[in-house]
Amino acid sequence: SNNNNNNNNHNNHNNNNNNNNSNSVGNMTMNMSSDPPSISEIASMDPRQLARSNISLAQLIEAGVVEKLARDQNGSRFIQQRLETASLQDKEGVFRQIKRNALALCEDVFGNYVIQKFFEHGTDAHRIELAQIVMGRVLPLTKSMYGCRVIQKAFEYVHEPLKITLVSELQDHVEDCVRDQNGNHVIQKVIAEVPSIHIAFIINTFKGKVYHFSTHPYGCRVIQRLLEHCEEQQKGPLLNELIGSILALSKDSYGNYVVQHVLKHGPDQARNRIIREVANNVAAMSKHKFSSNVVEKCFMYGNDDERDHLLEQVVGTDKENSPLVQMVRDQYGNYVIQKLLEVTNVAQRNRLIKNVLEQVPNLRKLMFGKHIIAKIEKITGKTIQ
Repeated sequence: SNNNNNNNNHNNHNNNNNNNNSNSVGNMTMNMSSDPPSISEIASMDPRQLARSNISLAQLIEAGVVEKLARDQNGSRFIQQRLETASLQDKEGVFRQIKRNALALCEDVFGNYVIQKFFEHGTDAHRIELAQIVMGRVLPLTKSMYGCRVIQKAFEYVHEPLKITLVSELQDHVEDCVRDQNGNHVIQKVIAEVPSIHIAFIINTFKGKVYHFSTHPYGCRVIQRLLEHCEEQQKGPLLNELIGSILALSKDSYGNYVVQHVLKHGPDQARNRIIREVANNVAAMSKHKFSSNVVEKCFMYGNDDERDHLLEQVVGTDKENSPLVQMVRDQYGNYVIQKLLEVTNVAQRNRLIKNVLEQVPNLRKLMFGKHIIAKIEKITGKTIQ
């Protein structure tokens, strides 16, 4: 009988739902039968209502509310979505309304996205006109929280002659921009998007200051972009400076990333010079929080000869004071040994395992020893007694 009661309740519940549904259908019919909103009604609607309703871009343009919507979170999103598929006529209509206060919109928390969308989905004429609007204001926009995003988009989408014109406004302000939390992103984008012959002034800013910028939280990123995008002859002087301070950079919380970047992407000659320097200091560097990462990358990106040379230094000649023993016992060094077991070739790995087991007989008892044993067992498939 309980089941029956439940069923009855369930039926009642369904009836209630049906009543609710018929009410909502009634409401919908009322709404649908009412006339579409007039232009003056649209003009006075709340942006949230506008974004939710089924009003077209053409109606918004006619009501003259595009700029108001662009400054609203929901409205901005609505315009951005519609612009992707808008007709040329609608794009033109939206553009006419946002260009009046385009500079202010560049720095608006929601408006900046609408300006960015025009660089992506506007016509060439729109891009040119927006570029002309920001001309003379590139520096303040570069250092502004929202403006810097618009400037980055501009460098991505405008034609080369315009890129060159815009970037010239940053000519005497590179250092200032690199140190700026917003500006550094623009400098990175410029390096990626503007042909390197036109940004010699950026590269020259770094000459004699590579160590200084490589140890800066934003500067280290900009240096990495330069090393990725510039011509070999432009990079040469920067790399020479870098390699001159390899030990200090490797121990720095930001500089170590620049060294790792050169090992991964840099020319062979630079990588070889770094690896030789690291090999001479392998024990000390492996026992340091930041430079131990550099040692790992030397083994990852070095060729077989370079790894042989590094391994020679790790194993050492003096059993008593071998870097290997120091590394196995160290909180950072043990990770380097684990990485070596992964990335070396078979002959190198066998040599490393043999030396670890010979030189560190009490491996299991060491704090980090069990990690190394687990790694050896996993790689060789053999149990170590």
